[in-house]
Amino acid sequence: MLIGAHVHVAGGYPAAVDYARSVGAECMQIFAKSPRQWSARPMDPGIARLFRARVSDLGMGPVLVHTSYLINLGSADDALWERSWRTLADELVRAELLGASFVVTHLGTAHRISPEMTAQRIADAVDRAWREAGGPVARLLLENTAGAGTTFGDGPGELGQVLDLLSDARGRVGVCLDTCHAHAAGWDLSSPCTWERLVDEFEACCGMPVEAVHANDCVFPSGLHRDRHAWIGEGTIGWAGFGAMFAERRLSGLPVIIEMPGEPPVKDAENIERLKRLRDASSACA
Repeated sequence: MLIGAHVHVAGGYPAAVDYARSVGAECMQIFAKSPRQWSARPMDPGIARLFRARVSDLGMGPVLVHTSYLINLGSADDALWERSWRTLADELVRAELLGASFVVTHLGTAHRISPEMTAQRIADAVDRAWREAGGPVARLLLENTAGAGTTFGDGPGELGQVLDLLSDARGRVGVCLDTCHAHAAGWDLSSPCTWERLVDEFEACCGMPVEAVHANDCVFPSGLHRDRHAWIGEGTIGWAGFGAMFAERRLSGLPVIIEMPGEPPVKDAENIERLKRLRDASSACA
């Protein structure tokens, strides 16, 4: 596994790569625009070119782009639904310019009027976004949720429903597994047995499309549907849980991104180092 962090780009995209390397990141995740805005100025091709060059020069591993938090691909509101898939298409285009390998998105909420339509609604939105973006090279990853309220996509079952219903984007979409979200949704990732069972479920429901991991510990106990990130080893997943993640060979080779609270650079450097120590310990036991 390659270990990295979500990195802010306030200082500029090329500088974000330098920051990522300075905290020990081997891969990185960024926003391609403000996550709390629907639209933004088009990506400057010159800046994107400098970013790609810096990624190459420093040998940074895969770059992931996280989409806007406003996107709701399951909405029953037709105007919001269309705005959401068009925004997703824009994120895919921006990611292409940046040379990103993956685009990670939340799915949104269940269809308010007919919940049974949710998976099809989301699949249709993904297909439209993929076509609008011109069939991008970057792979789209659907992120699991903590299962709070009416959010959709809390595990392999719901994510698998969407993947099964794709048409144009079929084969171009996978899953980003967020450990805090899975734990909060009821998968107790402090246990090695749960890791095995969860990966088994992804294989059964989705054909094992997990292509990236958000490695975040969880403040609250499993099953409470409360999404609050904690530093590695300081939450209810704990050291043993993340050790079990590295021991799960079906996840080997994936980019692992931390999304930690706290002040940079300490929050990133410390948590990356913690995961590297666990990775090294797992390799020594193999």
